[in-house]
Amino acid sequence: MDLISLYILIIVFVATLVRSTFGFGESLIAVPLLTFFIPIEIAVPLSVLLSSFIAAIVVAQDRKKIRFYSAKWLILFALLGIPIGLLLLLYGNENAVKASLGLLIILYAVFSLFSKNTFKLATDHKLWLFVCGFLSGILGGAYGLNGPPLVIYGNMRQWTATHFRATLQAYFLPASLIAMFAYWYNDLWTTKVTYYFLISIPIAIPAIFIGRYFNHRLKDQAFLKYVYIALIGIGGLLLSQSIFN
Repeated sequence: MDLISLYILIIVFVATLVRSTFGFGESLIAVPLLTFFIPIEIAVPLSVLLSSFIAAIVVAQDRKKIRFYSAKWLILFALLGIPIGLLLLLYGNENAVKASLGLLIILYAVFSLFSKNTFKLATDHKLWLFVCGFLSGILGGAYGLNGPPLVIYGNMRQWTATHFRATLQAYFLPASLIAMFAYWYNDLWTTKVTYYFLISIPIAIPAIFIGRYFNHRLKDQAFLKYVYIALIGIGGLLLSQSIFN
């Protein structure tokens, strides 16, 4: 195994552990770090392929915790955004998109973390499902960054840690498979992507189960605080990438 493959395996383990613990975030960690070693055209499909694998295992583990109504509409609305995301990946200004996204995420997370009157949804809301699902499809198709809009919706619905993790995976599984089909159709699913995915499987599986252990021991209020802090970090990472690229 070459040194680049070893670095990729380390990144995959950390990213998968985060994803399995919180239900999101592996692409936000993996894609920026992977691009230090492999082109973004390989890093994004690899991240999405890993997302499919992780989601399949988590859905099998915690299917009784899934909010199926929310997941269904988020997936349907994401389908509208994925083609736009692919156009962004192929032709768009990556720095402008990441800067805008990073700023919006930071503003939302800071407000939610410190405000006593955080906006909440008592029941599912079609408009918010559309907004979050559509944006998730765009960002997922472009950069494998489905997570932030979904996290925002889950926070507004005040899902518990276990419902949060399970419902997001019910979204990620079909959305990631659809995105991979689109990558294949556009010749972005290459043998390199498949190679890095296959050598990552023995590393990803234990990370998934360790993350499940952590997730089931998180108290809900502490979980939400960690999520907001993670969003601030994600937003900062995206901003810094857009600046220093």
